[in-house]
Amino acid sequence: MPGVPPYQIHRFPSQPGLSSSPSTPTQVAKQHTFPLESYKHEPERLENRIDASSSPPDTGQRFSPSSFQSAARPPSASPTHPSPSKSAALAAAPGPAEAGMLEKFELEEEAEDSESGVYMRFMRSHKCYDIVPTSSKLVVFDTTLQVKKAFFALVANGVRAAPLWESKKQSFVGMLTITDFINILHRYYKSPMVQIYELEEHKIETWRELYLQETFKPLVNISPDASLFDAVHSLIKNKIHRLPVIDPISGNALYILTHKRILKFLQLFMSDMPKPAFMKQNLDALGIGTYHNIAFIHPDTPIIKALNVFVERRVSALPVVDESGKVVDIYSKFDVINLAAEKTYNNLDITVTQALQHRSQYFEGVVKCSKLEILETIVDRIVRAEVHRLVVVNEADSIVGIISLSDILQALILTPAGAKQKQTEAE
Repeated sequence: MPGVPPYQIHRFPSQPGLSSSPSTPTQVAKQHTFPLESYKHEPERLENRIDASSSPPDTGQRFSPSSFQSAARPPSASPTHPSPSKSAALAAAPGPAEAGMLEKFELEEEAEDSESGVYMRFMRSHKCYDIVPTSSKLVVFDTTLQVKKAFFALVANGVRAAPLWESKKQSFVGMLTITDFINILHRYYKSPMVQIYELEEHKIETWRELYLQETFKPLVNISPDASLFDAVHSLIKNKIHRLPVIDPISGNALYILTHKRILKFLQLFMSDMPKPAFMKQNLDALGIGTYHNIAFIHPDTPIIKALNVFVERRVSALPVVDESGKVVDIYSKFDVINLAAEKTYNNLDITVTQALQHRSQYFEGVVKCSKLEILETIVDRIVRAEVHRLVVVNEADSIVGIISLSDILQALILTPAGAKQKQTEAE
């Protein structure tokens, strides 16, 4: 599209009549036609409750609500189904087949089945739109943008991923994430003395052609009108960590859903629902998590070797284990983007300990758990800590396994629904 810059931070109209740029690099933002919630009579806005419980949505760094730069929620329409506030979620009259399941909470004859599937039915009764915040930051890259500038833009805007817009097709074609940054470094790094030409000069479209070659697949996305159950199923089935919410009518991107945002939403309402028996069972009994062949590194492991493990093992975090076998730190994919922030990606021979010095002032330690702790405790801890996984340790603080957000969502929502897809990756 002529005149469209290759890198945009989009602003969305939050009220009718407000002028703003469209949510994708298109000429005109069309009116959304999907049914929306009306929160006019709600005592407290849903996204305020989510933000008040901890931090704003997963954007890679912690923003205060006032620092979000754009309003992602389209104009409200008349209410078409129950509001997801704590009181309305339980007291609402039955709507369509998907939304009407909440009435089963009080049916004694289905107590057992209702109890085990309560979270699954709750997610079926709420739409992706219900957890899109009123305001959020959405960064979009045109595929003609240089890869280096794109990664610097991720850092500058505190986001972990961005949808990719291809002007020729006038559509979104993929996502650029920190994994791409890791793959480029892994593939092309030679030594501190050799500049990574491919990172300095390649455009996003060139990288995609080289990396994906003939394996181009359509962008996995979801409609704002789809259920949160469908969103969880899509995330886990496709083994992805970010799911763009795209309006099928206008083509506008509204938000990027994550495991963390979805679990935080569910946890807010757990106190209003019957507690399934499995929430009082421990990890060992439930078999949740990964406990074999756990990938880990040592404090003196060079960064380039850690990147190799990320790529070869397809994991998103590596526990750092000292000589005695004790877990002392964790190096995640998100930590790798700091190499771009500090422009130190030309020397990947430094150790993990050296690379993690930048966060020493605010790092509160590895968030751990035991296999003997119950699932309810695990869910509460991972949501409060705002992390993507817990390291399972024994009494000696040695690594036993990893439990990820996808493991938890699988257990809470998909397994009771009979969806047995197992996420083998330790997220």
